[in-house]
Amino acid sequence: MAVRVVFVGGLGRSGTTLLERLLGEVPGVVPLGEVVHLWERGVNAHEPCGCGEPFTACPFWRRVGIRAFGGWSPGLADRVLTLRRRVDRTRHIPALAARRCRVGLSGYTRAYSRVYEAASQIAACPVVVDSSKHASLAFCLSTSPVVDLSVVHVVRDPRAVAHSWRRRVSRPENGAHMTRWRPWRTTLHWVVQNLAFELLARRGATVIRVRYEDLLADPHTVLSTLLARLGLAGGGGALTFLRPGLAELSVAHTCAGNPMRFTAGPLALSRDDSWREHLSFWHRWLVTALTWPLMLQYGYGVRDRQAPEATSSSPWLTAGVATAQECR
Repeated sequence: MAVRVVFVGGLGRSGTTLLERLLGEVPGVVPLGEVVHLWERGVNAHEPCGCGEPFTACPFWRRVGIRAFGGWSPGLADRVLTLRRRVDRTRHIPALAARRCRVGLSGYTRAYSRVYEAASQIAACPVVVDSSKHASLAFCLSTSPVVDLSVVHVVRDPRAVAHSWRRRVSRPENGAHMTRWRPWRTTLHWVVQNLAFELLARRGATVIRVRYEDLLADPHTVLSTLLARLGLAGGGGALTFLRPGLAELSVAHTCAGNPMRFTAGPLALSRDDSWREHLSFWHRWLVTALTWPLMLQYGYGVRDRQAPEATSSSPWLTAGVATAQECR
């Protein structure tokens, strides 16, 4: 029997972690964080789980490892990382889209499916959420016969994303700073990743688009619509953790992701539009010039005087949703 996986994808700093945390509060759903980084950051580097315990000391992940593989080991992690370098790369997406099987692909996806299945059983939840983001991994998982995959494609105004990638954000796991990109590099990744998810949808995968701005404008409506489209029981009635302007988050056993994964308790759902004041004119011009076709498709105007408003007739609401204050 296939394990049900909701894959949250999109370029980082677009609201993927927030959306995963909100979905993780829905009964019957367990959030796992960015499973793509489990092998290096969790198994090998012993970075902390979202509960605060080192990955290999976390009772949840220890039980998952035993059930899936008989236990975690550096050798296992190294084998999966070797396969990742071989098959899970953006440059391999055309071959994956053409269904040209690459050597090692089945072994690579099998490692993920074992993690998903074990986590689902340990948490007693029929649905797992993986916020690994990368379109290439979503393509890989779409080839697995034992993964029932639904992709939630999160988009955000590329000017806001470019500004976020320029900011200096500390990682509480090790005191280092998260990666920073220049606006031109962020822009290229924004275009490539979003086009890749568009291609995945054209290849027949279930892909539901979610806008950051819409989610923050009306979290209850957006999440209710998303749950209905995903076929998750409960719909809007499962959103008791939402209050006006707030979400009550419980401790989550997420293996990797941005610092929001450590948040427990009330989280203010306020939109971050600081890019309007702090992103320079030239950087705005550069980002807009390189992304305007997709910006218009996703409902973002090239003029930034007004924030985009969510409307019930918006096509991206029928195919998707969006996130909270700076998603870092």
